[in-house]
Amino acid sequence: MSGIAQALLAAMLFGASTPASKWLLASATPLQLAGLLYLGAALGTAIPFAREWRRRARPAMGRANALRLAGAIALGGVVGPVLLLVGLRAATAGSVSLLLNLEMAATAVLGVWLFHEHLGPRGWLGVGGVVLAGAIVSGGEGWPGLVAALWVAGACLCWALDNHLTARIDGVTPASSTFWKGAVAGTVNLALGLGSAPFAGGVATIAGGLAVGALSYGASVALYIASAQKLGATRAQALFAVAPFAGAGLSWLALGEALSAGQLAAAALLALAIATLLRSQHEHEHVHDEIEHVHEHRHDDGHHTHTHAGLAPGARHSHWHRHEALAHAHPHWPDLHHRHAHDHERVS
Repeated sequence: MSGIAQALLAAMLFGASTPASKWLLASATPLQLAGLLYLGAALGTAIPFAREWRRRARPAMGRANALRLAGAIALGGVVGPVLLLVGLRAATAGSVSLLLNLEMAATAVLGVWLFHEHLGPRGWLGVGGVVLAGAIVSGGEGWPGLVAALWVAGACLCWALDNHLTARIDGVTPASSTFWKGAVAGTVNLALGLGSAPFAGGVATIAGGLAVGALSYGASVALYIASAQKLGATRAQALFAVAPFAGAGLSWLALGEALSAGQLAAAALLALAIATLLRSQHEHEHVHDEIEHVHEHRHDDGHHTHTHAGLAPGARHSHWHRHEALAHAHPHWPDLHHRHAHDHERVS
């Protein structure tokens, strides 16, 4: 599956989580529900995680990757979902879904300022279009309240940092990263939630929370990580930005919340902005240092020159492999192999 298809499927699955979580919050606190959702994420990736664990010997993850994973678990798994659910309690599911566009802006800004990603004029135009689309909808629907908006904005900042950290984890696969995030974050939040308030839900709440977590936080996050490693966090996040609109549409269908003309107009603007952002590439002479790591790859991309008997060059697969030092020039995005500083280059 291509990185674009993975990001779009991840977005649809995650978008469904907002209206579903709104319903589940009637019988669980934000901490309790966050715990159930992320334990569900761990369950959703348990089978591929177990298969990977059995079939291959792994070198040590390395300190840098371990710190990235720990940061992703703390920010994206523990803090972010709780902030979102607190905001969701105070506002409608449709409004909160649309506010999640703030994650796109935060990811783009952090990518340029902190993580050396590059955006040319087309890239910034695309980012601006995504943000403007969210602003159009938010203005048409009315602000869901300053306090709720601040909670959601805090969650988006946590997930923006999480996006960049997970895109740089090259010592574990997306399924493994998602499993550990779900297992650790889910256990922590559920323990805190049960310790701070009695659980008012029943079997339906538990099953619902685990099911939503398995699909919207497990499968979705694993798909997003795989996409971000191929496209770079900012571009994968641009595609993932359809999730708020999917959530708003499902809120209209399932919860009876309003779907305005402004939302439809913003959806058209979003499609145009994403197309513009995806056309933003740049080309310059760059150097790849010698490195060993694991991630999904193919052998016709100019970077993976090792061979496998009987495997087609365009077939995607994942295993631990070694790159020799290489210097070349070609159009590229800030994916796993192109995280370098930029001075003078040709951009579009």
